[in-house]
Amino acid sequence: MAVLGIIPARYASTRFPGKPLALIQGKSMLQRVYEQTIRSRKLTEVIVATDDERIMEHAKGFGAEVVLTRADHPSGTDRCFEAFTKLNKKFDYVLNVQGDEPFLDPRQIDSLVEVCDGKREIITQMIKCTSHEVLFDAGEVKIVLNERKEALYFSRSVIPYLKNVPEQDWHKQVDYYRHVGMYAYRVDVLEKICALKPSTLEKAESLEQLRWLENGYKITCVETDFDSHCIDSPEDIDKVLRLMKLA
Repeated sequence: MAVLGIIPARYASTRFPGKPLALIQGKSMLQRVYEQTIRSRKLTEVIVATDDERIMEHAKGFGAEVVLTRADHPSGTDRCFEAFTKLNKKFDYVLNVQGDEPFLDPRQIDSLVEVCDGKREIITQMIKCTSHEVLFDAGEVKIVLNERKEALYFSRSVIPYLKNVPEQDWHKQVDYYRHVGMYAYRVDVLEKICALKPSTLEKAESLEQLRWLENGYKITCVETDFDSHCIDSPEDIDKVLRLMKLA
């Protein structure tokens, strides 16, 4: 399978304008993401997709191939699709690499690419919730699965509800999983989901993947051992460095 890795990088952000250019121990976030991504042994090609010329010039400066996209995309998924079409090359899957996870492990990418078999429509990753604090954190998206490890639902709430069990023990009684936000899309499916209108559940939970589920697309969830450390605000940089024991 030919898999294109795309790193969406937009300049505008309510909480962190210019986030891709933010320096982390002397190197930009985008450069760190790119350097981790190209260490993958499974990706066929890696590009950066951005709507901003400052980001484009910066990415070219450290050797990345860049595709300039429109600025009005509602999500990274839409930006990935435009970049893929502009590249005008044939791939079986497009892998959306989160541009705000500078310490992404390339083995995490490889484990996702390994299950891109041409049959699965959309593939993402999950990690087990091992504490009450993580399970009940509304910032962590939880996944309800069927027997084939396909997503039935994504929610910021804790599902299923365990009746007559203290909440602090829920994660000990049932295997709960939280979402790790990389996606691989089969290219024909990527085109179709980008044409869908926002859905009711998507608006309620502010989760675009619910639009895909509501429209009948299957999302396969693969368990990973690699945790995800996302940077949403300037304050998160120090927090992630502490978590990675780099500060």
